[in-house]
Formats: sequence, structure tokens, C-alpha cells
Amino acid sequence: MKTVKQLVNGDKVDLFLLIKKAEAKTTATNKSYMDFLLCDATGEITAKLWDSEPEDVEKYTDGIIVKVRATVKEWNNQPQLTIELLRLATSEDGCRIEEYVPSAPFDANGMYEAITGFAQRIRHEEIRAIVQRMLHDYREKLMYYPAAQKNHHSVRSGWLYHIWTMLKSSEKISEVYSFLNTDLLFAGVILHDIAKLEEMDASELGIVSDYTVEGQLLGHIVQGIRLIDRIGLELKVSPEVLLVLQHMVLSHHYKGEWGSPKSPMLPEAEILHHLDIIDAHMYDMKAALDQTEPGSMSDKIWTLGRKIYRSPLSEQQD
Repeated sequence: MKTVKQLVNGDKVDLFLLIKKAEAKTTATNKSYMDFLLCDATGEITAKLWDSEPEDVEKYTDGIIVKVRATVKEWNNQPQLTIELLRLATSEDGCRIEEYVPSAPFDANGMYEAITGFAQRIRHEEIRAIVQRMLHDYREKLMYYPAAQKNHHSVRSGWLYHIWTMLKSSEKISEVYSFLNTDLLFAGVILHDIAKLEEMDASELGIVSDYTVEGQLLGHIVQGIRLIDRIGLELKVSPEVLLVLQHMVLSHHYKGEWGSPKSPMLPEAEILHHLDIIDAHMYDMKAALDQTEPGSMSDKIWTLGRKIYRSPLSEQQD
């Protein structure tokens, strides 16, 4: 049985897949259909069930496994399933829901411990106190939350994976630029997306069903500023520490059209932005290359707006 990662245009397949998102819609001619985002552990794919019935909306909901008979077609240069038959998976099928959820490639507990290890290395007591308090308060959510609803690190435990890889990069870059304050840099990495845990609604499968009302009205940058302010006041942290930590979060999208009202005005904030971009791009590039044959161009990566090349030279690395 093929996986999502292996599907190509023209395939006729029978698959067990998890419903990541299901929506009832209507065509221009007033015919009902269902729009799905389906996934297995290798990735996700959109799907259409045309001429759906009212009972389908109640039956096929987010977070359940279904068996799909479908044809793979292309839509906007991306594979999409046209569903012919659909049914709920049963206990006799032997499907375990965890096997169908795209997840970070490393154990969540191990990544959490590694991140708390970086937090313990923060020498400034007040900065360390804020970071450790956040990690403690959000520990349960951190075990499964993705870093986004779509695109980079939008997998179970994706938030931990994103922060862990950024922390490792920040450690290396601070060896090159030794004037950087690693207390601020480590704290900025850990805190810059912490409010995504309040911005999004995610199940324990790491699937985001929607953005919260507060998340839609404020967004994780403003939520992060408020969170730092609240925790900082509770811990009686000095105004200077609150100010620079809030600036790290406020400026990490770099400019207004990308969501930050202020550009970085600290070297650590500048580095934080670029580390965030590098990590997101490398994640999306690797995901594309994993589905590309050596010597071939990938499909277009929508977050980058371009295709990339999988060079056979890369396969020769030890």
C-alpha cells in the first residue's frame, strides 16, 4: 500500500488516511461536496468527495481514520485525491491513529529536555526565570503542538523541533560572532513563538483545527508580548529585561509587511530573525527533496515560490 509521499498523478489507490481537516462546501451550481486535508505519517494531501450527502458531514470529521479509494490528479501542480469510495476505519482494520500523524523526527521528551538544558545555561537570573517559567507552564502542550497550521514544522511536536534546531544553530553562530549575548539569543529563540500555543487550537495529535479568537484578533507576536509582560510582572523582573525580551519577540518577523511593527534593533534580534528564516526554509527544502529523485527538480515549494534541485552530489556525502 502506497504512502502519501509516494503518490503520483494517475495513481488509483486504496489507502487508510487520517482526516486532518474536513469541510462541507457547495459548487457554483449548488452541488454539495466535501473538501478534505488527509494525511499519513509521510505527509498530507488534499481530497475532494463530490456529490456528498448530509450524513457525510457528520460522519467524516477531523481526527478520524478513513479508508479511501481514489484517483490521484493534479491541481495547481500539486497532487490531489478524487475520492470514489470512502468509509470509516474499523477495529478490524488494525489502524493505530498515531501511525497516521506526521511527527517530528525526534522524541518529544528528549527535545524538551534539550531545550530546558539551554534554558539552564542562561546566566542572567531574571531572563532564565522567565524562560524556565514558560517552559514549565506550557510543558504539556509542548509535547504535541506543531509550530504552524501549515508549511514548516506543521507536524506533531513541531514546535519543539523548530526551537531545538534553532537553539543548536544559535549556539554555533555565537561562536563566530562572540560579541552576541547568548542569554538574550537563547531566550529569544525559546520565546519568539511561545504564544503560538495560545494562537492555535491543536489536538494531542498535533493537528490544528483553527486559530483561537484571541489568536485571530491579536496574533502570536502581540500575545507573546503580553505573556512576557504578565509573567515578568509576577516574577518582579526588571523593566530593562522585559523591554529587550519583548523587542526580541516583537521584531522577529523583521518588518511590518511580514508582521513585525519594529525591525530588529539588537544584534541578537537580527540573528533571531535570520535563524528563524533559515530553519523554516531548510525544513521545507528537506521535505521537498525527500520527495524528489536525484538529478531532478522538486515540485514548487510554495513558501519559497520556487523549485529546487536535488543534486546527485548530495547523495555522495558520508
